[in-house]
Amino acid sequence: MILDIVKLAASLIIILVGAEAFTNSVEWLGRKLKLGDGAVGSVFAAVGTAMPETLVPLIAIFSDGHGSAGHDVGIGAILGAPFMLATLAMFVTGLTALIKRKNNAPMNIITDVMKRDMKFFMGVYVVAILATFLPAWPLKVVVAGFLVFAYACYVYKTIKSSMGKCDENGAPAPLLLMRKRAEPLFAIVLVQLACALGIIMVGAIIFVGEVQIVAAAFGVPVLVMSLIITPIATELPEKFNSIIWVSHGKDTLALGNITGAMVFQSSLIPALGILLTEWKLEPIALLSAVLAMSAVVFQFIGLTGKRGLKPAHLIAGVLFYMIFIAVLLN
Repeated sequence: MILDIVKLAASLIIILVGAEAFTNSVEWLGRKLKLGDGAVGSVFAAVGTAMPETLVPLIAIFSDGHGSAGHDVGIGAILGAPFMLATLAMFVTGLTALIKRKNNAPMNIITDVMKRDMKFFMGVYVVAILATFLPAWPLKVVVAGFLVFAYACYVYKTIKSSMGKCDENGAPAPLLLMRKRAEPLFAIVLVQLACALGIIMVGAIIFVGEVQIVAAAFGVPVLVMSLIITPIATELPEKFNSIIWVSHGKDTLALGNITGAMVFQSSLIPALGILLTEWKLEPIALLSAVLAMSAVVFQFIGLTGKRGLKPAHLIAGVLFYMIFIAVLLN
């Protein structure tokens, strides 16, 4: 049992190391392509830091064939990611801004970028969740196709609006494989991307196996554990990067890193879940989705209000997370 816990912790470290390297190279990729904060934060950094959450459910589903345990881990990870992003990730980011600036002044963000991200999330996530109530699998396939198409439209609009705006970002941290060069080679950026992805896959394979063993040992339902443990572990890169960006006054990158990942995790990944599983969501899974949506609606109201989105709006995300925990404990 102790060895399994050690393996679980080691797999999390492997995932985080790989995600950090992936994010670092993704930022440089965005700079090489001359894209602004909107695309770098909401598409490249978001997808980069979403790699662990993406690979964990896929590996869980494929490794267990048609077994229920693997599918529960997969569905839990799929739904847990947007839930953690909308609640805990926003909470940590808002708290950092409040402490760093010592006031509740509005976040310094590109409002149009945040509005686009949140609108896309609310739209596609509702569709993904409602797919569980469809009676026939062919109808679910249609929904999956719609989710993929919607994300493609989102990426196109985001990149198009950010082209030629790389100067607003500032230089990323030195590329890990070329620390001594101010401007790394494009080929080395791609090499680091590939290596980081490989590291994340190794960590995810170990994690999926160990989380099921530990869950069984403690008598915790696999779905519940994967809804809580998996997203907390795999969302750490977003939180860490967002904290750094907020500290440096790059609020659009910080929040775009989270909201962009939310769009990704509520469209492409549920589409895969719909295609690869029966996509029958249990009440506790549906509750996490409702709370995630409620948190984003609250934040969107603040974003569109006259006073703008403030750290307090983001900090309030933890309340929705606490409601979820309270229900679990009861």
